[in-house]
Amino acid sequence: MTDAVTRWNNVLLDVIRQVGGPPGPIGRGSAMMHGAIYDAVNSIVTTHEPYLIQVPAPSTASIEAACAHAAHDTLVAAFPSTTINLVKARKDALNAIPAGTSATAIAAGKAVGKAAALAMVQARTGDGADVNLPYVTGTQPGDWRETGAPAASPNWPGVTPFTMEEGSQFRPPRPGGYQSKTEMLASTEYAAQLNEVKKLGRFDSSSRTAEQTKIAFFWANDADDTYKPPGQLFEITQTVSALRGLDVVENARLFALVGLAMGDAALVAWDAKYATDLDLWRPVTAIQLANSDGNSATSVDASWEPLATDPDTGNHVTPPFPAYTSGHATFGAAHAGVMRLYFGTDNVTFTAKTEDPNPLVNGVTRAFNSFTEAARENARSRIYLGVHFQWDGDHGFLSGTALAEYIMATRLRPLTGSAAGANGNGDGTFLKAPHPYVSVGQEVH
Repeated sequence: MTDAVTRWNNVLLDVIRQVGGPPGPIGRGSAMMHGAIYDAVNSIVTTHEPYLIQVPAPSTASIEAACAHAAHDTLVAAFPSTTINLVKARKDALNAIPAGTSATAIAAGKAVGKAAALAMVQARTGDGADVNLPYVTGTQPGDWRETGAPAASPNWPGVTPFTMEEGSQFRPPRPGGYQSKTEMLASTEYAAQLNEVKKLGRFDSSSRTAEQTKIAFFWANDADDTYKPPGQLFEITQTVSALRGLDVVENARLFALVGLAMGDAALVAWDAKYATDLDLWRPVTAIQLANSDGNSATSVDASWEPLATDPDTGNHVTPPFPAYTSGHATFGAAHAGVMRLYFGTDNVTFTAKTEDPNPLVNGVTRAFNSFTEAARENARSRIYLGVHFQWDGDHGFLSGTALAEYIMATRLRPLTGSAAGANGNGDGTFLKAPHPYVSVGQEVH
């Protein structure tokens, strides 16, 4: 059943579909909206720490009105170019307030929502999201090269985090532990990584199974006019929330935690992509220029192209930013970690959907028995799609998991110090699990 939180999450997904673009701004806007909604709801039903602000509010204030104004005002600020009619969305939400709710309660809710939104907008003003940072493309072996479009969001490592102390807080180690790019390229590990994606990720691969091809497109969601990777994870959040019967107050906190994770997952991944001297080339470049990597175990295939396909042109494409680490893996693991820790268990069965336009996955659903299972498949899908090396997924997964654990340990905690009910172990601690690690060539089912 749709409540005020999930109603506005659906509006957010519509905005994402219409605006498109890279993951960073999408994650930022998602965190802004759901963080403000949480502060508004939590100001009325005060059970947990605020994110930014505790607004003085009567307990009789309308939660629906608070959500409507908090969401509207933050979406307008976060996505100024959207053509989605947010005024109409707010009006529809206000018209859906239960009959009999007093004008005083609605006015109080409006005041709370607008105050929470104002605090969020002020906090994000000058956060670096609008900085126009030029990118200088490298020319040495291993350096990222344009694969059809200029580098997207090279400024994102400098954006102010939502929960972290700095964007590099969960920066992964160098691939394979090699500090020198030359040493890394010449290693047996690198050759294994390249040859695997060369075999499985080629557009016409005879080694990739039909199931692996479906997995590749199921988790793609980079196409504009879709809800993109963060939107797919929000849809899963809605599905599990409905299965667990969460109410609007519980949803306000859950979606805020997921939103904050989405906002900072982009910073974690883009820090690894741009803020070091690695800026690792994508498989298509690595394979086509393999004669320059100094590794006798790799070989050139000048005709190699990835499975990833532009739905409008049919051309084979690669995302326009460096390979290491995988944004999909980072987002997916951060989401899985929040869900696992919020519900106090990883063993939740759910079904996920996709909006990828490839006809092979039109109407396809995939069932999972745990959040970790879904996140690991998400990370692995990028090899089948031909756009990542396995260590991009491995370390994105680990960084995203560490981010989730940090968020759950430090943000939106119960005021009593007790994580009762579905929000932890019941003693102020949170359920931990070892970081799953997908080794080179390991199949995930």
